[in-house]
Amino acid sequence: MTGTTEPLLSVEHLVVEFPAGRARWVQAVSDVSFSVMEGETLGLVGESGCGKSTTGMAVAQITRPTSGRVIFDGKELTELAGEKLRHAKKGIQLIFQDPISSLNPRRTVAEIVAEPLEVWKVGDRRSRRNRAHEAMEAVGLDPRISGSRRPHEFSGGQCQRISIARALTADPKLMICDEPVSALDVSVQAQIINLLEDTKRRYGLTLVFIAHDLAVVKNVSDKIAVMYLGRLCETAPADELYANPAHPYTKALLASIPSPDPRAATLTARIQGDLPSPLAPPSGCRFRTRCKYAQPRCSEEIPRLSEIGPNHQVACHFPLAAGATMTTTADKKG
Repeated sequence: MTGTTEPLLSVEHLVVEFPAGRARWVQAVSDVSFSVMEGETLGLVGESGCGKSTTGMAVAQITRPTSGRVIFDGKELTELAGEKLRHAKKGIQLIFQDPISSLNPRRTVAEIVAEPLEVWKVGDRRSRRNRAHEAMEAVGLDPRISGSRRPHEFSGGQCQRISIARALTADPKLMICDEPVSALDVSVQAQIINLLEDTKRRYGLTLVFIAHDLAVVKNVSDKIAVMYLGRLCETAPADELYANPAHPYTKALLASIPSPDPRAATLTARIQGDLPSPLAPPSGCRFRTRCKYAQPRCSEEIPRLSEIGPNHQVACHFPLAAGATMTTTADKKG
């Protein structure tokens, strides 16, 4: 963590919409705001289809937002286009969910890892090769053995290491990891998570770690943002979120984490019902149709993300945290 007070990444009121048939639109991301300080890891968590991957793509400007602002390293990416945008987002790299399909099957591993250097015309062939070899060694791959082979000759975990090495050669400041371990065996997941932590410390990276499992991000995130059906439900430092979940959805996600202790208590906060269609989300609070604490107000008014403690925000009219005092941004200004 550096001493700067300005976040490396600021996302403000982000909205992403996609066409869904004649005169219909689905709002995949709805008014999402968060910030990430340099050197931090933000865990972005939620069920499949909640919009977390779309948020990551919008941050990297792979998917252009419908509205809102994305400010990275002092530059507002949403105002740029063409070569200016290309250069401004050079410091953002992505690690994708399916490592094998994200690698070019026709190229060798050494060529894949060196590709960002070729795209940006960094150095000569020899220096690019040396830098690619350094990146491969940093992720635990022997370039003398692996460099001349192709992706199909490697396991899923090894392909994810190749993807991380490729991202590192671009000298990024921010790495967006889009479910980087969900397609891997449990035993390999821990290895990749440890590798990401090691590379973060070694290269001074800032991470956005996207996952659907709170257990996966528990030990790697400095703070966690929970999404449901396109909106943020709760944000808090990781330890605070696990100790004092304030949103019913967050509590249910935590309760769904399997315990290795056979004597542990059974689940007490199961999520009932099906996920509503994003084409016709519920009015007011989008979680109300599955929430046992829902009141009439929940269907009439959209809850705003409000502070209930230091760096702890929740979008709920009736937060679970004992003694929580809601303070909205409007209240502060007033």
